[in-house]
Amino acid sequence: MWYKLSGFGDEISPDFDTQLKVLREEGIDYLELRSAFGKNVVNLDDEDIGAVQKFLDKYEIKISAIASPIGKVRAREDIEGQKEKLSNAIKLAHIFNTPYIRIFSFYPEEGMSIEELRKISLERLGELVRIAEKEGVILLHENEKRIYGDIPERCLDILKNINSPNLKAVFDPSNFIQCNVKPFREAYPLLEEYIEYIHIKDAHLSDGVEVPAGEGDGEIKETLEAIKEKGREFFLSLEPHLAHSGQFQGFSGPALFKRASQALKKILSEIER
Repeated sequence: MWYKLSGFGDEISPDFDTQLKVLREEGIDYLELRSAFGKNVVNLDDEDIGAVQKFLDKYEIKISAIASPIGKVRAREDIEGQKEKLSNAIKLAHIFNTPYIRIFSFYPEEGMSIEELRKISLERLGELVRIAEKEGVILLHENEKRIYGDIPERCLDILKNINSPNLKAVFDPSNFIQCNVKPFREAYPLLEEYIEYIHIKDAHLSDGVEVPAGEGDGEIKETLEAIKEKGREFFLSLEPHLAHSGQFQGFSGPALFKRASQALKKILSEIER
């Protein structure tokens, strides 16, 4: 099999048990862990971690990635705070046996030039990657509107300049659409060799409204057809944002999440024909 299905459980319900129940009903064996029990993943304490593990065992679900908010802050915000979050995320990655930690590449300060944002972002990401190298984890940079790495050229700039096996790309089609970029035709050719993980999220170019996979302009089928030819496994992680999309977290609810899951499975069945 060339893919493993995962999903953001907190898109389903704030209740952790319900999240995993729906994932299991959909035949999804992995969770991308962004929050639990009302806390961001990097703020989970030992008691929370133990509770997460019990639910994972109950539903026979594993963690695909730690979906941290690292780098989703202004460029000059205290880097030590980001390093502390990374330390917490690394602890979780080791406990839950995943190499992957999702990160971002910083928002500009008010009035900051793109050149200055680039300089600070590369410096700070370099520091974080050096920690990842020592700890044996892989940081997955997610393209996100308004951060430095929001368009494919700047994502490539980050990945080529830092040039580490411990920094790879999460390919998020909908987030490219929010930047008026055609994901497969314009972003995929530039980032192909760095893509390690895929977020399944689609949207319309005309208005940015997010829709189930295959119903928008995210070129998800074309992207997955190309990924299949790589001859290795990739995580495909559902993050549909069908009911609400916010800066730090989206939401779909159980019914819409299931609709998003079925839409992805339809695309996969078409590819497998």
